Amino acid sequence: MPDFELDRLPPLPLDQLDSQQRAAAQAIIAGPRGALYGPFVPLIRSPELMETAQRMGEYLRYRSAIGTRLSELAILVTARQWDQQVEWAIHAPLAAQNGIAPAAIAAIAERRTPESLLEDERAVHDFCIELQQNKRVSDATYARALALFGEHGVVDLMGINGYYTLLAMVMNGAQTAVPPLGVPPLPS
Repeated sequence: MPDFELDRLPPLPLDQLDSQQRAAAQAIIAGPRGALYGPFVPLIRSPELMETAQRMGEYLRYRSAIGTRLSELAILVTARQWDQQVEWAIHAPLAAQNGIAPAAIAAIAERRTPESLLEDERAVHDFCIELQQNKRVSDATYARALALFGEHGVVDLMGINGYYTLLAMVMNGAQTAVPPLGVPPLPS
């Protein structure tokens, strides 16, 4: 992976935001995220897109039908598939805090299949890998996820993959700077 040094769409000072941007930024700062960071730094240039994406992301990250632990696992798989360093730096610690084993996180970072996942974690991992790599999910993998999570959970799982792919594309295109969180970068 190339080592980008130029953040194409860096943070804007709050006093340089127009009224729509300021309102969108304030909504994120006042919400569960508490700050304007990561993908919202480039997205502030399109405040309506940012507001819409933020609402979807707030649901998928904090209230999805599959729960926070499995959502964080799906986010990590998506971040790894897109080589998205910012998503990884933010979500690897959150995945660990929510119960994803450090060995599983390390395996995903190294593009290996984690060896000792719980049944629901294996279903999420395999579903995400197939969706990201094959652009579809096999009948067997779909049926396993459906049996565990129901239709609501499967739709939310697909939504997590799509939403974090959108954010990965925005940040990869903008070359968004990785926050100094002390998380080792994804290996090339």
